[in-house]
Amino acid sequence: MTAFLSVTASLTGRLWRGPDAALERAAEALAQDSRLPLPVSRVLAARGVPAHEAPLYLDPKLRDLLPDPSRLRDMDKAAERLVAAVLAGQRIAIFADYDVDGGASAALLLDWLRRQGRDATLYIPDRIDEGYGPNAPAIAALSQDHDLIVCVDCGTLSHEALAAATCDVIVLDHHQGAETLPPVLAVVNPNRADEDGSLGHLCAAGVVFLALVRCNSLLRQGGHAPPDLIPLLDLVALATVADVAPLVGVNRAFVRQGLLVMARRERPGLVALSDVARLDSAPNAFHLGFLLGPRINAGGRVGKADLGALCLSCTDGRQAERLAAELDALNRDRRAIESAVRDEALAQVEARGAEAIAWAAGAGWHPGVVGIVAARVKEATGLPAVVIGVEGGIGKGSARSVPGVDLGRAIQRLAAEGLLLKGGGHAMAAGLTVEEAKIPEAMARLSQLLAREMAERPGAGELRISGLLDPAGATVELMQMLERAGPFGQAAPAPRFAFAEQLIDSAGTMGDSHLRLRFRSPGSPVLEAVAWGAMSGPLGPALLGARGRRFHLAGRLELTQWGGRERVRLRLDDAAPAG
Repeated sequence: MTAFLSVTASLTGRLWRGPDAALERAAEALAQDSRLPLPVSRVLAARGVPAHEAPLYLDPKLRDLLPDPSRLRDMDKAAERLVAAVLAGQRIAIFADYDVDGGASAALLLDWLRRQGRDATLYIPDRIDEGYGPNAPAIAALSQDHDLIVCVDCGTLSHEALAAATCDVIVLDHHQGAETLPPVLAVVNPNRADEDGSLGHLCAAGVVFLALVRCNSLLRQGGHAPPDLIPLLDLVALATVADVAPLVGVNRAFVRQGLLVMARRERPGLVALSDVARLDSAPNAFHLGFLLGPRINAGGRVGKADLGALCLSCTDGRQAERLAAELDALNRDRRAIESAVRDEALAQVEARGAEAIAWAAGAGWHPGVVGIVAARVKEATGLPAVVIGVEGGIGKGSARSVPGVDLGRAIQRLAAEGLLLKGGGHAMAAGLTVEEAKIPEAMARLSQLLAREMAERPGAGELRISGLLDPAGATVELMQMLERAGPFGQAAPAPRFAFAEQLIDSAGTMGDSHLRLRFRSPGSPVLEAVAWGAMSGPLGPALLGARGRRFHLAGRLELTQWGGRERVRLRLDDAAPAG
């Protein structure tokens, strides 16, 4: 396969690859049969969607894609116990992780219970003092005052901590499981070792939603009117995108329907968060992942761990505004802390040289930002990344992976081999605790475990292009059709278009790190592009002084609002000199 537009080394050092001949033929045939625009047909062809299934794919219905909750092991047992607790007015505690998925999962349960006149105790552990997941003192204390504990987005590997419970415990989780399960009433997890993995793409909030579907069925069977679950889909959508769950199968429907629910602005916490994030258009998957998600996470990273869940579950508008303002302020603090740690981590990675992973460790690095710094290191290097903060001889770290490399499984193996004090997660993200003296050995072993997967991963160092487009073709109407092929995200990337031989009309910076430019081709209207974070890499400086020169540009289209009107903008990923 030849390089697309003959770009073998772009400004970011990547080889551009276009669609192969077979895919292009399939897209052209699908466009002819379905009468859809070719750019939309390319997306569907890449997903393996035949022409006769295109209408269903473009309009995914939850009722068509929702799996039978009882397919998951322990689901019936968990739902029966939760319904029994509700009907008997028993005391329920919700133990949740401190990230978006954990907070949204907790808010789902709290909302569902309140709609039935019930309440629950929310417990989210402090990231620094207690760490991730259940701990024995907290579980023992909750057991004394409650009849049922529901662990969400955590608990699958918490054998010792959950053994401290003296009441019934249900685990609703999605993290990679071990061969044995904790001693609890039920563990509902599509990534248990004895599951078939067909629902392994669900985040914890997706698992919780399925549990509530089963609970509602049991309530109806018992002659009780269950709460409507559709208004809860905004939380499921938020968690699915923020936790980087693959946007395939039922996850597509969760996000598509959840965005419609969110656009109604009925949940005070999400309304307040959208307002402080200055979100002035209908929400999309990008907004969930990059505007709302970081603010919700900020409480668990550098503030009070339960702020995000409290905001999401809040029913009072004034209180929601106060919580959202506090989260927004904490997010600004998080960005400052993150910037310092990121610079040190990238310097370590560069000095260490080529490995199958990129890793860094530092004394005093705030444990609340190591995860997001790991994501930044991954983006900068194209490698799975691990960033570890060390305090008192113990390192606590977070890891982020690249598509095609199961980092959670490898981290879990390190823990089983004794190189980590504990560790676990899922394919794209994991956490670990390790003795400071063992960090180099553990990272060397992790690199060894992932070397084969990295070597066999297709497309490393390449930029995939979906096809050519001219600025005149980048219309609002095309974007509206493309959005029907979404939502786009993990395992369902948005189409990336190349614009050949574009004249740069203007270029300038936005803030300290972003680039804005305007470009056109002969006879076409001017199109605006934004390259987020480009000034901290090679792309921004190279284009900043490019006015009057021609470049091949590549990126993803997005709709923006200006003056009450929609317009199309290019989110620029890469560029290469033309000719």
